[in-house]
Amino acid sequence: MIESVDAYLTQLRKELAGCDPATIQDALADAEEHLRNALEQAYGHEKTEPEAAALISIIDKYGSPEEIATAYREIETLTQPALAERKPVRRKSPLNRFLSVFTDASAWGALLYLMFSMITGIVYFTWAITGLSLSLGLLVLVIGLPFTVLFLLSVRSIALVEGRIVEALLGVRMPRRPLFTNRDAGWWEQVKSLFSERCTWTAVIYMILQLPLGTLYFTIFTCLISASLAFMASPILEFIIDEPLIWLGEMAYHIPVWLMPLAVVGGFVLFLTAMHMAKLIARAHGALAKTLLLGTR
Repeated sequence: MIESVDAYLTQLRKELAGCDPATIQDALADAEEHLRNALEQAYGHEKTEPEAAALISIIDKYGSPEEIATAYREIETLTQPALAERKPVRRKSPLNRFLSVFTDASAWGALLYLMFSMITGIVYFTWAITGLSLSLGLLVLVIGLPFTVLFLLSVRSIALVEGRIVEALLGVRMPRRPLFTNRDAGWWEQVKSLFSERCTWTAVIYMILQLPLGTLYFTIFTCLISASLAFMASPILEFIIDEPLIWLGEMAYHIPVWLMPLAVVGGFVLFLTAMHMAKLIARAHGALAKTLLLGTR
């Protein structure tokens, strides 16, 4: 018999072994919130019976750990991220795999995320550094602790939002709800929990890393895409305006006619290569985000 909420969560975690860590976090958060709220309603203002006795009827209505784990496994098969990579039904030739990236939604999502990651990196980095600096500077004052707590709570909220962006554009399963906070615990216990949980500080690290990573991503793909578009567009523009587009010092040169098709094809190949690179880098960044933003205790 399950005698406490913690025992229920421990058993549920075991039943969910092998599932995605983000799924486990969501399942544990949902279960903890439901069980603790149900216990609070069952007790009212006074605790009239042992927790184990109250949990019997609550678990009967909510479901055993085995039943909840089975339900979450079934739900996960139906609610995969829209841009998650699917296993190919049939094996494609190398040329088909290379060309098909142009119609791959996950590649476009990855490219979009990486191109805009410098903007989010600036926002995250500024917020994290400013919050940390002010928190350390104000700790000697009365408002220092409340300010630090508010800053760390904002970090947790930003981590949840960033996780939703990562899931939407990179197809990586991320937590869809925050960790449960037991409001029955005293305020000091909640503060200690906020400071002691790993995900609070790894989220700060992620926010700081996002600026250099975002700048690197933006630089790489701006250069690649600009070069590919220049290769594809320059022969067409030169043919239309009949003016040389290649300048070496003060000398202007026309693109040879025989080189124009090769330039267009080369630009298109470079663009497809950039999209393949975007998928690879986005996969690595998604793994980093999952490691640093996952909040499983």
